[in-house]
Amino acid sequence: MTKKEAILIAAQEAFGQLGYTATTMKDVSTRANVSFGLVSHYFGNKQDLFLAAGSAMVDSLIEHLRQATGKAKNGLDAINNYMTAYFDFTNAHRNTFPVLLRCSPFSHIEPGVDASRVAEKFQVIIDTIRECVSMGISDGSIRELPVEETSLIIYGNIVGAVRTKLLTPYGTDNIFAESTKHTLRSLRPVPADCG
Repeated sequence: MTKKEAILIAAQEAFGQLGYTATTMKDVSTRANVSFGLVSHYFGNKQDLFLAAGSAMVDSLIEHLRQATGKAKNGLDAINNYMTAYFDFTNAHRNTFPVLLRCSPFSHIEPGVDASRVAEKFQVIIDTIRECVSMGISDGSIRELPVEETSLIIYGNIVGAVRTKLLTPYGTDNIFAESTKHTLRSLRPVPADCG
């Protein structure tokens, strides 16, 4: 790992744990075991470091989601793969993932920070869900639903499960699996004899 990568990981941990206001450049340099000046050299100021940390995390997540949905046999399978990949990524990056909770447009944006650059990347995350839902409606694996609202509801369920697991005492070991099952049940076509 390069020193720049170590700084980025340390920043993701610090901002995720402490938030933007409480994190200092000195804290990041200590966690990365590098000089304070090196942090500034690579990332400039604290806001730029915060945005770089969030941007790098969301880029990794997007790539992970694209790989997972690319293997799907239909739209419903793509949603299953998407949610499973999202939750697996969250678990694998448990110490650094909370930086996304700090810079997400679905959470509170830190006051005084222009997070529009990171927020644009979240649109890619929603667009991927939208593509999966549209594919499922077209191939018959997902019932007729409003694509936009359905995509936002699915992402809202994902965000809620992640926040519950990482930030509250209410998260259970099964919340990710149950959130996925619940979402898939709500998307499946209704059998003819039940409609």
